Amino acid sequence: MPALTARHLLNGLAATQRRRLQLAAACGVLAGSLTLVQAGLLAWITSALLVDRLPLARTTPFFAVWLAILPLRGILSYAQEVLAQQASLAVRRQLRRRLTEHLMRLGPVWLAGRHSASLSHQVVEQVEALDGYFARFYVQQILAVLLPLMILGVTLYLDWLAALFLLLAAPLIPLFMALVGMGAERLNQAQFAAVSRLSGHFIDRVRSLNTLQLFGQTRRATASVHDAADGYRQRSMRTLRLAFMSSAVLEFFASVSIAVVAIYVGFGLLGYIGYGPADELTLFSGLLILLLAPEFFQPLRSLAQHYHDRARALGAAEHLAELLNQTPPATRDAAATPAPAPASARSLIELDAASVSHDARGVVLGPISPCLYRGDTVVVTGASGSGKSTLLQLLAGFVAPDGQGERRCPADLRFAWMDQRPLLIHGTLADNLRLAAPGASDADLRQALDNAYLGELLARLPEGLDTSIGEQGAGLSGGQAQRLALARVFLSAAPLVLLDEPTASLDAHSENAIMAAFAQLQRTGHTLVIATHHPALIGLATRRWHIVQGQLEEVEHD
Repeated sequence: MPALTARHLLNGLAATQRRRLQLAAACGVLAGSLTLVQAGLLAWITSALLVDRLPLARTTPFFAVWLAILPLRGILSYAQEVLAQQASLAVRRQLRRRLTEHLMRLGPVWLAGRHSASLSHQVVEQVEALDGYFARFYVQQILAVLLPLMILGVTLYLDWLAALFLLLAAPLIPLFMALVGMGAERLNQAQFAAVSRLSGHFIDRVRSLNTLQLFGQTRRATASVHDAADGYRQRSMRTLRLAFMSSAVLEFFASVSIAVVAIYVGFGLLGYIGYGPADELTLFSGLLILLLAPEFFQPLRSLAQHYHDRARALGAAEHLAELLNQTPPATRDAAATPAPAPASARSLIELDAASVSHDARGVVLGPISPCLYRGDTVVVTGASGSGKSTLLQLLAGFVAPDGQGERRCPADLRFAWMDQRPLLIHGTLADNLRLAAPGASDADLRQALDNAYLGELLARLPEGLDTSIGEQGAGLSGGQAQRLALARVFLSAAPLVLLDEPTASLDAHSENAIMAAFAQLQRTGHTLVIATHHPALIGLATRRWHIVQGQLEEVEHD
């Protein structure tokens, strides 16, 4: 499958809203057609009054029609804008959903190597940067072709020499737009990259604020953020300077072209030009050409005004396409088919000659062929860096086995994951618990907290389940945060629980509570896989796997 490019991404998104965008363009064409009718009526009324000497009463119905067209043009322009805005909103919603689903497929292993601020900027700001492209530029590029052609056709019918002047001037605007656009696209790509770096730079300083204060480096950190922000300001000003300069040049070309047509019509009506159809010009045809000349350039000028939206969208789409081109690790070297079922009904997960390698480290695990049975409590031991976490990722399906290795599990296998730094969001206790079970009742939440030995804490809290906690569990101790994450495991009802150093850095009281909760999971028939060095957790195990130099050995367990 070929790599997705920025233009392919934008074209694909536009195809999903083709009907709305085509209706918006149709409204714009109708509004432009009514402008032609109004110009024709105004030229005829003027000619009828000044040349044909018709009474004013004879022209009143035509003037009434001219007035009636005004609100109709306004309605059509409003409909064009609303339809384009609706298409833009739908496209951005669809793209955010697509990005979110893609990030979920990439999995936590891939996400762990990317800065959260940069990813947040892509999903929020870079998607927002597509708004101007779909809400304004996309429809305008259609109108910039159709409306000038309509006006050119009418002008050609009236006077071919005036039409030739318009035709010669018209390519100057798209040509200059293309030259400016190439530079603007590069500037926008650099600007989006700078914003991503600035976001990560700022978030890193905020997260490290306590450490910076302890070492007296807050002033230097403030200066570094200021310098990064000033660099972004300079890039933004360069982009704006280019946009304003291009608008001024385009206005110049349009004004000069209209002036040339006006001079031709004026000298032609005065009889100073005897070449071509100039001597056949009348007040009606000359005035109509003069009224249509600005309208000929207006769609092109509007397109030039929105051309910066295109450059901005292409810059954002380049980064978004790069993200969407990332291959999910779990399918990088395997066909996108469901994992085969285990050979034995007793087995929950079977690994066959499975190995995992990283680009920088080579093979870090395997080949191994362990079998995880239902109801097992397996403890995985080994030196730091031996591959314990990699084995858990392999069992979860976050990474796929290299080469001919195979992972077999039930198609509907569900699992819960818990490590020493559980993900807790800013919200209430109930909000954090319902991440695992959105439809759980308050009674279910309380039971899960009891199972995780947090019932006493809940009873002491005046607001109960509505008690607010901060990001990453601010307001809770480390042990309480671990037990809150464990309560989510009980709520999830997942048969397989994967635990990576779950008792690291806990005090004795919290550790005992966690151990008791694990025993409760054992009694309810869960399958547990625990990567740990802790002797007490090793004592819970029914089986023990030990990893040495990437190879797994099953240790006899008393």
